[in-house]
Amino acid sequence: MKRVNSGNLRAVGYDEKARVLQVELPSGTFQYSGVSPEIARRLLSSSSMWSYFRDNIEEEFTARRLR
Repeated sequence: MKRVNSGNLRAVGYDEKARVLQVELPSGTFQYSGVSPEIARRLLSSSSMWSYFRDNIEEEFTARRLR
């Protein structure tokens, strides 16, 4: 997990082999399955990670709450 400070995003991690994106928000830590390496790359290189996350990941992929 890489610490970030973008909107409500606190940390982001990506497992390319498993295609799983993990994000830490104030409300908990969540995993999103089936996230392509390209989408993860775009998130991590975005100038506004929070906006990219909301627009392209949060509503497109199913989340599983870890904590």
